[in-house]
Amino acid sequence: MPATPSELPLFAALTPLHAIPGRIRFRYRSNDNGVDAPAIERALQHLAGVVAVRANPRIRSLAVVYDAQATDAERLSAELLACVPVPRNGAAPPARRDTLDAVTRNAGMLLLGNALPQAMRLPATLSAATPLFAEAADDLRTVGVNSHVLEALAVGISTARKDFTAANTTLFMLALGEHLEQSIARRSDDLLRSLLRPDTGLVWVERDGVECRITADELAIGETVVVGAGATIPVDGTILSGEALVNEAAMTGESVPVAKGRGGKALSGTVVEEGRLRIYAEHVGRHTAVARIADYVEASLASKSQAQLGAAKLADKLVPAVLGLAGTALVGSGDWRRAAAVLQADYACALKLATPVAFKSAMHRAGKAGILMKGADVLERLAEADTFVFDKTGTLTTGRLEVTDSVTFDKTFTADDLICLAASVEEHYFHPLALAVVEAARMRHGRHFDHTEVQFIAAHGVASVVDGKRIVVGSRHFVEEDEGIAIDARQRAQITRLYRQGKTLLYIGFGGRLLGVIALKDQPRANAAATVARLRRLGAKKILMLTGDHRERAEELAAALGLDACHAELLPDEKAEIVRRLKENGARVAFIGDGINDAPALAGAHVGIAMQRGADIARLTSDVVLLEDDIDLVAEAKASADATLKLIAGNYRLTVGINTAILAAAAFGRLSPIASSILHNGATLGILLNALRGGTRRPRQRKPARGAA
Repeated sequence: MPATPSELPLFAALTPLHAIPGRIRFRYRSNDNGVDAPAIERALQHLAGVVAVRANPRIRSLAVVYDAQATDAERLSAELLACVPVPRNGAAPPARRDTLDAVTRNAGMLLLGNALPQAMRLPATLSAATPLFAEAADDLRTVGVNSHVLEALAVGISTARKDFTAANTTLFMLALGEHLEQSIARRSDDLLRSLLRPDTGLVWVERDGVECRITADELAIGETVVVGAGATIPVDGTILSGEALVNEAAMTGESVPVAKGRGGKALSGTVVEEGRLRIYAEHVGRHTAVARIADYVEASLASKSQAQLGAAKLADKLVPAVLGLAGTALVGSGDWRRAAAVLQADYACALKLATPVAFKSAMHRAGKAGILMKGADVLERLAEADTFVFDKTGTLTTGRLEVTDSVTFDKTFTADDLICLAASVEEHYFHPLALAVVEAARMRHGRHFDHTEVQFIAAHGVASVVDGKRIVVGSRHFVEEDEGIAIDARQRAQITRLYRQGKTLLYIGFGGRLLGVIALKDQPRANAAATVARLRRLGAKKILMLTGDHRERAEELAAALGLDACHAELLPDEKAEIVRRLKENGARVAFIGDGINDAPALAGAHVGIAMQRGADIARLTSDVVLLEDDIDLVAEAKASADATLKLIAGNYRLTVGINTAILAAAAFGRLSPIASSILHNGATLGILLNALRGGTRRPRQRKPARGAA
């Protein structure tokens, strides 16, 4: 059940306008919850540290006086964004007044103003302009001269000259522009939130053997949740019973529904397409995977990049210049119309809005491509990255062993026979080595060797009996020392050769002698080399690998992928230390990893990128989380960041160029106030629509990566 208006937070966005210790003023954008000033003040006064609240919905201004000993501006902003309406005596909140109302009113004034009696035109225009004048007066008192003050001056000049058509046209264009600008900004927020599958709010649980329906807020750890076809799984947990096909695309990027059954893991935000599951709830509410992603998205909506902050500061600095140009035009020509035309155009709207819209749209498109960015500043830092440092296992490699060699020391057994014999007893064992051998046997379609009951010897291997002979499959220690099987010089030479190639060896003893060895190796991802090459084309100056693995294996992989260098046999803190030294030498480091041991390096890098199947701590520590198990998404993220910053720079040049041309034309009397208003607002909307592309790039056809880690 979607949230009702009264359940929505009061504010969709808050922009700090002025702050001193103990007092802060915001410009806010409200959600569709229809609250008035008393409702806002009533909802906010219960917050810890809040002393007084003054809200003005007409100009969307919110002033908060707070106790600086009990809270601070940053914490207060976060708490304000989480506030919901508190109705008085259960009464429904009044109807919401938004920017569309202003568009309608000012359109009516523009169309009907000239039909009014002469004596009524001035009061009618002043009435329509009152919200603008009030907002400008408030801004002038608290933050000084800004774009709203310029707009109010333009309308005031036209009204004073009794040019009511110009005044009403300006009011209409301002209202229309503000409505469209807010709609575009709101759409960019909604695009980001659309990455998350909406929660139904109601779930089925089993209590005392009876199924009942409760709200998601009532769910507790340990509940048995029942999910049928078409429903979204609301918890993270373990499947107790049932079978189903689950669409995990929203969370893992896997395009094909996954078969799930008893003992399998259920992930919140995924959808049961067929079947029915009973799930033991291990993580509920704000602790589920989908809720953590929601937190990332909400945080990204509030984050500001240096480009965004810089654009806002520049816009504020240019306001006095526009005011000065208007005064110069008035003094030089004596024409109030020129001054009013100049005041219609400024840089603030496009500069302040286009940059965040571009970032948010880019983050949405990245999310749809399988890349979760945790803020606009992440895109900016990723665009600046010039050094990429990769972990090895599970990042540049699949993290899954594959059989590379099968060496038999008995001519009656072929290499394939050796694999199939080992697989026949290993198929009941779920160790990574066993799974790799079973998969190799399946690919060869070899015969199955009948055997007796399998023994599992912890940390050693497995044993059974085939054709009356004891078979053991496991480590060298298990075969040679525990089982007493001799290894001769010829066999040792071949074993040493395989070991020096960086391969993991599985020993097979049969009938008291060494039958052979199977060599396995963690394989590079199929597109790892292509990803490295693409990063170089995108401007990476240096690409390194850090790993705790053996030096020989690391150097072999680094050479195969064309890396600049590798550091092997490292502890977690040593990885972080190398990243720190790179940063001290001026490198802008992006670190890509997946394990718990990568968390310190991920946190210490300029940008940390976690693989899709990485450990929870790696995903939480990182700035970017890949939602698909595809290493090429690292290069895709870099390309998206570069394209976004390029778009923002282009919008900046457009904004300055177009508005400078409008201001010059207005100052020389080439544009009327009406024409100046239309051109300025039209250009601003065009730039915002361009920003909504969010660094769009031509989509590439990417095949899902096989051999997932």
